[in-house]
This record gives sequence, C-alpha cells and structure tokens, in this order.
Amino acid sequence: MPIFIYNSLTRKKQEFIPQNPPKVNIYTCGVTVYDESHIGHARSLYIFDVIRKYLEYRKFKVNFVRNITDIDDKIINRANELKIDWKELVKKYIARYNEDLEALGIQRADHEPRATENIEDMIERIRALIDKGFAYEAGGDVYFNVRKFPNYGKLSGQSIDQMLSGARIEPDEKKKDPLDFALWKKSKENEPSWDSPWSKGRPGWHIECSVMSQKFLKTDTLDIHAGGRDLIFPHHENEIAQSEAFTGKPFAKYWIHHGLLTINGQKMAKSLGNFVTIKDFITKYKDADLLKLFFLSAHYSHPIDYNEEKIEEAKQAGERILILLDKIGREHAGRRAPAASKKFKEIEEIKNKFTVAMDDDFNTPQGAAAIFELVNVTNKNIDDLGFITSAKNLLFELKDIFGLSLAKGISSKDLPAGINVLIDKRNEARKIGDFKEADRIRKELEKKGIILEDTKDGKTTWRRKF
Repeated sequence: MPIFIYNSLTRKKQEFIPQNPPKVNIYTCGVTVYDESHIGHARSLYIFDVIRKYLEYRKFKVNFVRNITDIDDKIINRANELKIDWKELVKKYIARYNEDLEALGIQRADHEPRATENIEDMIERIRALIDKGFAYEAGGDVYFNVRKFPNYGKLSGQSIDQMLSGARIEPDEKKKDPLDFALWKKSKENEPSWDSPWSKGRPGWHIECSVMSQKFLKTDTLDIHAGGRDLIFPHHENEIAQSEAFTGKPFAKYWIHHGLLTINGQKMAKSLGNFVTIKDFITKYKDADLLKLFFLSAHYSHPIDYNEEKIEEAKQAGERILILLDKIGREHAGRRAPAASKKFKEIEEIKNKFTVAMDDDFNTPQGAAAIFELVNVTNKNIDDLGFITSAKNLLFELKDIFGLSLAKGISSKDLPAGINVLIDKRNEARKIGDFKEADRIRKELEKKGIILEDTKDGKTTWRRKF
C-alpha cells in the first residue's frame, strides 16, 4: 500500500515516492540553543520522530538529519544579557537539549550538525552564489538578490509584492531590495566572527540549513524537508531560493509542516507567564507519555492547544493501556503462551486500520484510535492466552512507533505484603453487610496504590493505581 503525504509545496496530498527507494533522506530544522526547549519544540521533535519511525516500520531506510543552530543573533544577545561567553551559553543549552531528548525518549538523529562546525562549507556556497550572480557583497555583508530568482515565493504562495506589503522587514540601506536576505553578516565589535573574503563575520541563518542538509544527506534534492508552519516564510522560502539557485535542481521533493502550539488559546510567551519548558512538564507529570498522547490527539498539520483538561484526557487514555498491561501481568503470570502461529481476525483488522491511518499523511489520531480499539478487544478476550499474546505483541509494535514507553505497566509484580489480608477482610465485611467497613478498607487500599473493582458476578479484582 502506498503512503500519501500532504506536500506544502504543491498544496495537495501526493503519493510518497522517494528518489532512491528504499532510501529516504529527511532534514528537519532543529533548535537554536540560547534557552530551554519548550513544549512547542517537543511537538516538532516528537512528530518527526514518529514519521521517521513509521517510515522505518514500512521498511524504508531513513537517513535523518536534524541540525543545531549554535551561532545566531539570539545567542549573542542572550550571552550579552547574562554577561557570559557565547560558547559557554551554547555548551550549556546543547547539554540541556540532549537531556530533554532523553527525557522525552526522542531518538537521536543520524547526523546532528552544528552550524559553527560547517562554516567553511557555507563560505564556499556563498562565494558560488556571488559568482552565479544571485548574491552581492555590500559593506562586508553578503545578500541574496531575491529578484534574480524567478520562483521566489512558490512555497508560501505569495508574490514578491505581497511579501513586501505583509512582511515585517527592518530597513537596511545596504540592500538592493527590502526582501533580500543576509547570507553573511559582518560582525560588530566583540561579536564572534570567522574570516571570509568579505569580512570577519558569521553566516546567516538560512544558508546554514541549506548547506548542512545537502552536505550530510549527500544530495542536492532532499526527499523530505520538515519543520514548523511558522518557518515557511521567510526561512524555508529562502532555503529554496539559495539552494536551487546554486544547484539548478529542486531543493526538496516533499515539504512537511506541523501546526503550532498554543497555551490555553494564547501564544506561548514568558511575558504572559505561560511558557512551559520540557523540563517543567516532566517535573510536574513525571511521564513523557502524557505529552506524547496529547500530541497524538491532533493531526500533525493542525494547530494544538495545550491545557490541563487535555493533559487529563491524555492521562486517562494512557491509563487504559496501563490497566490492560497490569491485568495481563497479573492474570497470566507464569502461564506459557501458545505458539504464535495462529492469527486472530480482529487483531489483523486493527493492525490494518493502523496502517491505513498512518499511510494517509501520518494520521495519528486515527492511528491512536486503532490502539485503543485493540485495548478494548483484548479486555473482552482476557481469558484467551493465545489472543492476549498476539494482541500484546501488536500493542508493543505500535506503541514503539509512537515512542510510548508504558513503563508503569510493562512489568507487574505481586501484591505488596498485607494487601491480600485487607482484600479478604473487605470481602468478609461485604458478605455480612458492613459496607461502611468495606468502604474504609477500599479507601485504605487506594492510599496504598491499589484500586479494587467489584464485578457484576460478585467477584473483586484489583489493579494498580497509575
């Protein structure tokens, strides 16, 4: 079955056909390391991690590159504000970013190039663009001349005149045109700089991604370029212009953009007091699965609003899976599973539903729905060890694609000492009609992390509190 992807460049869903199947090269814009990564970054990191894993699940061989911007105006300004060396700032926040990746369980990219380690390649690219007539030097700066590139605006779907009227552009007397963008910036006094034919300076942000993506993916045309919707203009538009002006070839075959995240309907900002870092979330909830289940609830291309109600919904959804795993661990502990050769129709249908959903532009809400359907049918067949074994195998297969750890429910130990005695006492109290005592014992067990569930046939089952 083919995979279809919504291509931001063509503005329609297209069958995904990489240039050299089964090889797939993907580049996504990474973080600028001047501050803590927030949950908006987490959505981007997670969504493209899921896409990568799903393509691998579908037997593609993915080469995944995610850069780190470690020189930028924001970095310089923040270092000056804190009165520390910019290299010290970068070192700190790269370490913090890697901690966040580990806490989220996000897989490392095959290559994670840093801008400062590839400046010579950027200088060569800028020199070539000048030689081809697409760029010009002005007072130590180098700019890309957008009017020399006829297709400028094809990704954002805007003409140059529309961009001029809608864009917030700072005036610069050295530019030939207000839309021209910097390829090289002459450094001011006491700013970090590198030698170049034009000045001591540093590369512009846009040229970094063009050079590093093509260098580390070893191709002029990427299969997939990915990033946030807010990067379409000017960043990705500028990447296309400078890359295609240099190679004469399409820069990327498919462009994937994720929607943006808001907090209680507002844009996230420190000034509004609604800035939630990845570390804030993990400290509060102790479980990255909650954030992932929240992200899975919306299609990657749609905006998503973060609030406590949505996280509670994610918690309840996650508990449904954990409760099932805990029940399987208790009720089938020590039982030998039968040979896995038998196929169960319901399980095969659910697996197919998952694949159909993910093949349709990585539709995670429907993919997650297939997982919860699997939970439902497994609960109905809880006494059939063969069914349970096949269902659990599929559950683990699908949860790995979504990067869910489910650590709380993977292993289930016996009841803590003394719990069985309390359960027996409660059952006796219920038999003689002492429901006040039965309720007291139930609450006592809940404090110990045990939830009792009374069945219709009068039996009492228990599960761990998650």
